[in-house]
Amino acid sequence: MARIKQSLTWGMVNRTGLEPADAIKKMAEIGYASIEMLPQEHWDLVHENGMEIAIIVGHASLKDGLNKRENHDRIEDELIKNIDLAAQNRIPSLICFSGNRHGASDEEGIEVCAEGLVRVAKAAEQKGVNLCTELLNSKVNHPAYQCDFTPWGVEVCKRVNSSAVKLLYDIYHMQIMEGDLIRTITDNMEYMAHFHTAGNPGRHNLDDEQEIYYPAVMRAIAETGYDGYVGHELSAKGDPMEAIIEAYNACNV
Repeated sequence: MARIKQSLTWGMVNRTGLEPADAIKKMAEIGYASIEMLPQEHWDLVHENGMEIAIIVGHASLKDGLNKRENHDRIEDELIKNIDLAAQNRIPSLICFSGNRHGASDEEGIEVCAEGLVRVAKAAEQKGVNLCTELLNSKVNHPAYQCDFTPWGVEVCKRVNSSAVKLLYDIYHMQIMEGDLIRTITDNMEYMAHFHTAGNPGRHNLDDEQEIYYPAVMRAIAETGYDGYVGHELSAKGDPMEAIIEAYNACNV
């Protein structure tokens, strides 16, 4: 039995060209444990096929996020609503975003993000839902995004000091920003509640034409005792179904 529970983003599933019911059934047959970030209208289909919904987006706006105090009222309302929705539908985690720097120093961004998450941490704890601030690269895909290094995200989690406030560690994005993936993951696993994958460079297939050796990274994650999900979020170079199967096999350790 695989030690890593694998998930697929809805964008990948949707690009297969299959009808939603057929696509979801096919992912279950391949061995996937979850489909994530999908429209609510398909949630029942996922559950009917024996899979879970690992994570959904918790609040609007990647660029205009938690690192601005004027956003906190809006984001609190959105997160409280989605914490309840997640708890009702067995969804363990919500994605949160720092937002772009907008001139803020790293220290200021950490302080303000932590303030925003403190406002909802207790509600998340009570409902058993993780709030996962996503680590993204600011070098290629998301210029000016503030939560772009693991130490920054970890410090936000430390400031909030809540069992419900964690990180979404995107392996592709952090390979671009800092590398040293296995050491960084194992040293900081207590702060990680979800992972994303893609091949680098290009954010494509998990094949031998990209530089991340995913079997080793997955073994390292599994050896920590991590029992959450690893979600694939890539853009297939060719046939989407081939990329989906390839990703599953690369991470099936």
